[in-house]
Amino acid sequence: MRTTQEVVKIFGCGNVIMGDDAYGPSVIDKINDTFDLPDNIEAVDVGTCVREYLFDYLLTEEGRPDRIIILDAVDFTDKKPGEVFEIFPDQIPAKKIHDFSLHQFPTVNLLQELEQHTGIKVQILAAQIEFIPEEIAPGLSPAMSKAVTEACEKVSQVLSLKVK
Repeated sequence: MRTTQEVVKIFGCGNVIMGDDAYGPSVIDKINDTFDLPDNIEAVDVGTCVREYLFDYLLTEEGRPDRIIILDAVDFTDKKPGEVFEIFPDQIPAKKIHDFSLHQFPTVNLLQELEQHTGIKVQILAAQIEFIPEEIAPGLSPAMSKAVTEACEKVSQVLSLKVK
């Protein structure tokens, strides 16, 4: 039985050993460390496996949230490193489809289908990368570290989260 409270899943996408790609998981860690999340809100580090969650929500109504907030690092040519901004699934550039786990087919299509066919509201809070290494190199750039703090503040404002 559904409660009257909006059920929200916050997903942090990214690879923690690949520089700025760790933005999403880093935001999730900070949210879970800083805020007292009510029972209807869950913040999950999904690493590079967000598609499995999205596919499950598309196929079944059980456990389906009302809203999904996705946190992921992106590389847009018109943004500054560490800039935090909201994008919609149809705004992910085609040239970036193979770059990051969130942007790979079929995830972009899944995000669009979730909104169209299930009524789940999908928000993507992206941050512009400064650098993604070609080899394993954990650690965020200074610009992305600031983006983590900014993203936490934005999520807490949208969801009216209370500090622990």
